[in-house]
Amino acid sequence: MSLEWRARSTSLAWSNPLAWWWGLLTLVSGVNIAIWFLLYGRLRDQPGGALGGAPGIGLMLLLCAAYVFGCALRSFLPRADVQRICLFDTWLSSVVVGRSVATVAEVCFVAQWAVILHPLGLMTGADTTLNAAWVIVPLILIAECFSWYAVLTTNYLGNAIENSIWAVAFFVVGIALCRLLPEFDGRVRVALAMTVVGIAFYLMFLMTVDVPMYLSRWRAVVANGGRHLHPLEGLRDVCTRWVVTHDLAEWKGEIAWMSLYFSAAVWASLALCVVYSLQDDLPRYLTEATVAISAPDTAAVVSNPPIPTTGL
Repeated sequence: MSLEWRARSTSLAWSNPLAWWWGLLTLVSGVNIAIWFLLYGRLRDQPGGALGGAPGIGLMLLLCAAYVFGCALRSFLPRADVQRICLFDTWLSSVVVGRSVATVAEVCFVAQWAVILHPLGLMTGADTTLNAAWVIVPLILIAECFSWYAVLTTNYLGNAIENSIWAVAFFVVGIALCRLLPEFDGRVRVALAMTVVGIAFYLMFLMTVDVPMYLSRWRAVVANGGRHLHPLEGLRDVCTRWVVTHDLAEWKGEIAWMSLYFSAAVWASLALCVVYSLQDDLPRYLTEATVAISAPDTAAVVSNPPIPTTGL
């Protein structure tokens, strides 16, 4: 059985590695959607709260849904914004649609981290973690502005700055989680340590692969005397122009980050829902010193944890 799509005199068949890559993205996204529905069913049926066992779990599931389904759409219809390239000739492949979906999804993803960090900071009395919860959403909103600037003007420098801000935001998250390590024992401390390691690998990828790639593209355009679009000119361009290409060379620079983004990052979003649903169990993993200092505050946080809404 062969797979073939016709678009602007190009075709994509199973002999093309892009077909296998697209098929893998689609499969992973389908599984991610199934996991979200499974989590929704399980957490909805738990006692306590309007939805699930933990107060605010409904909001967490909603934020996760925006990220899971947003990434799924971008997996089904891959595109590269600045280059205006895509795999399928459909208006859903337009940059303005894809970038808008990505903006909402990414803000919701970082909001999940804020919703997780805030009650943990209150539970342990960790001001560093509390401050991180309030800072990361505004940081990502700024990053999204640079992303849109890059997309509208076709200036890769905006992408480099955007991803640098993502690195700063998750460096802050990593510091916040490190601050929590001495406050917990047992499996919670192990989970925190594993998350910090995962963030460290993410930061390494950003600073050694992603940001240098965009800086290299920016320098190449400048060296060749390339012209950047005016933002208003770019707005019309992102609404009307998308170029279908099945040339592996055109996609080579996008495959690595897209593959990680639409798999590991989505798994992190789903995992945050699971962690949040277990927050009632977290106090029993607090160290004795932490319990002695923050026992009254811990009870209040568990019964009704405040949810940061900055940027939402």
